[in-house]
Amino acid sequence: MSDAVRSIEVFTLTQTRDTPYLGTARKGEEPNARGYLVRKGNRTVYPTFDRSVLLRIETRDGVTGWGETYGLVAPGAVAEIVKDLLADFTIGRDPADPSAIYDDLYDLMRVRGYTGGFYVDALAAIDIALWDIAGQIAGKPVAELLGGDRSKTIPAYVSGLPEATRKARAELALSWQARGFDAFKFATPVADDGPAAEMETLRAALGPSARIAADMHWNQSAEEALALIEAMKPHGLWFAEAPVYTEDIAGLEAVSKGTDVPIAVGEEWRTVWDMRHRVERCRIAIVQPEMGHKGITNFTRIGALAAERGIEVIPHATIGAGIFLAASLQASASLPTLTGHEFQHSIFEPNRRLLAGDMDCADGVYRLPTGPGLGVRPSEEALRLMQRI
Repeated sequence: MSDAVRSIEVFTLTQTRDTPYLGTARKGEEPNARGYLVRKGNRTVYPTFDRSVLLRIETRDGVTGWGETYGLVAPGAVAEIVKDLLADFTIGRDPADPSAIYDDLYDLMRVRGYTGGFYVDALAAIDIALWDIAGQIAGKPVAELLGGDRSKTIPAYVSGLPEATRKARAELALSWQARGFDAFKFATPVADDGPAAEMETLRAALGPSARIAADMHWNQSAEEALALIEAMKPHGLWFAEAPVYTEDIAGLEAVSKGTDVPIAVGEEWRTVWDMRHRVERCRIAIVQPEMGHKGITNFTRIGALAAERGIEVIPHATIGAGIFLAASLQASASLPTLTGHEFQHSIFEPNRRLLAGDMDCADGVYRLPTGPGLGVRPSEEALRLMQRI
């Protein structure tokens, strides 16, 4: 054993937002006392702030690794899973083999059906921190540990246009196009005049060569999704994301085989098993692994299955302080069929100050952080803002 895990600490990091994620709350979307609002367009709860759960793992030899996962709602659930169960089964383990530790922790609750949700999110945070440590011990970026090229840039697309009107959303997209970005995605639940009108306006503003995708937020039956896709198609739809309820595999099969518009899915999946259940039946064009739900171990396993099936990988960009975004970029650099990565500008830009490191997104591309491990860590300001739970 080269080293061993000595301690695990759990924190939350919360940041206020001028505008809630996905834009100004519409009528009937007023936040409750905890700062949670429900978007009418997809019936999903969102906080009016940014929040994630961070882990600090330290080894016997003093190496510190950072992990991060979702803390948008009920962050205490993730924290308690780590503190009450996972920490004691991680302390004492050799951090040089994170995937082996991940699999052992996953197996602890497999027969009880804990194959998703808060449990696997907690595993993701531990996994990211262990890969960070493994890279530091080896003196290499995680991308190199995984066989990738850390020097490469990754094409980025602008995701989310959080303005109040269709005209203002098109103007925001134009401002990013002027900064070197030429691929975009809008969210249909906040396309107040309908997805087809949104597509028409964006296409007119951005021109014929811009790529424009629609995030449909898992909010339609197969029939409804196909109708919306066909209405957007004449305006040059790049891909349709999350077209049906996430549980509806039969519906996904019907949509993916009922249109020639590329279908993108996978943000909410936790493991490679979620992908296997779907690729056997559905014509999936793009998978979108989300690091905050999967960790580096399952993220790369999904990427390997995508390569085996000839499926593009365009990862979802995690909403957080930047630790799991750095992990996503490091792992993405190793994936054979990677063609791009989401850029959540409304989180990345204001939260830059929370991260120490040289990770960047500009001129239409991501630049991976340099240095061993993830290449990033919380800044001094982030450390002051973090609360131990």
